[in-house]
Amino acid sequence: MKYLITGGAGFIGSHLAEALLKGDHEIWIIDDLSTGSINNIEHLKTNPKFHYTIESIFKEPLLAELIDRVDAVFHLAAAVGVRLIIESPVKTIETNIGGTEAVLRNAVKKNKTVLIASSSEVYGKGNHIPFTEDADMLLGPTVKSRWSYACSKAIDEFLALAYWHEKKLPTIITRLFNTVGPRQTGRYGMVIPRFIQQALKGESLTVYGSGKQSRCFADVSDVVSALIKLVNLDKAVGQVFNIGSNKEITIENLARKVKQKTGSSSSIKYVPYDEAYQEGFEDMQRRVPDLAKINKLIGYKPTKTIDQILDGMISYAKRSEVSLRGA
Repeated sequence: MKYLITGGAGFIGSHLAEALLKGDHEIWIIDDLSTGSINNIEHLKTNPKFHYTIESIFKEPLLAELIDRVDAVFHLAAAVGVRLIIESPVKTIETNIGGTEAVLRNAVKKNKTVLIASSSEVYGKGNHIPFTEDADMLLGPTVKSRWSYACSKAIDEFLALAYWHEKKLPTIITRLFNTVGPRQTGRYGMVIPRFIQQALKGESLTVYGSGKQSRCFADVSDVVSALIKLVNLDKAVGQVFNIGSNKEITIENLARKVKQKTGSSSSIKYVPYDEAYQEGFEDMQRRVPDLAKINKLIGYKPTKTIDQILDGMISYAKRSEVSLRGA
């Protein structure tokens, strides 16, 4: 098969490209490197079935040409990370909604399947745990830009499903819950790589809020395996699927685990949300996916525990540190 990955030089995109190439598929990626990195795909460049273009998906003639070449599109390009969302709300909204519009508008011309990477953020402040795909959304007020990301991803979903219902474009929605693994950066607020870097440098591990809030972390290898299984499945078209892990850990316990596994003497510093992000910032206490739907369709179950995930990410961070010193 031939696939296009938008945002293919990003953390998830690069792992997806790697997995598809191992399956002997031919891959094209497009990425403007706004949050991705050429280093993420450096090891793939020698593969004759890997093609990359450093450009924006808003260059529609180029996007249309790339879509023409492939059988299906993984649309991963998006504004990511809480910090970026708070600091650049205009870019967040325009990138997410406008980028998805461009992909769907060009895919429908040749009826190419599009898998959209959405987010658990669309559940907003909902408290009916675990979250099912048909649960109501409960978002905060528009005066708090923190909710613009959730709203933009919800619009992406509405748009993709509208293309399916009205124009019969095969679309699939995946809501990702805290995907983590090697090559993820803490630059935009991702908590595990941030904790690991702080611990390895002997800096205080900064826990935002009380630390009592919990999250479920899924290894990127499990997530990309599910994406690949879904993209060519007729029964997945027009559907929404949660993908992630349903094993919770509080953020303060996560910090303690990172300290223990790195052997760090770093302290844990609690930082109020108002100081970390902006005044009146709201967070969710729990975010747990119901995985029954995707399990029933493709037998999906997360295979890696939080301890295995942390061991892998810490090992990668240490290797990267040694590599940088050697350079």
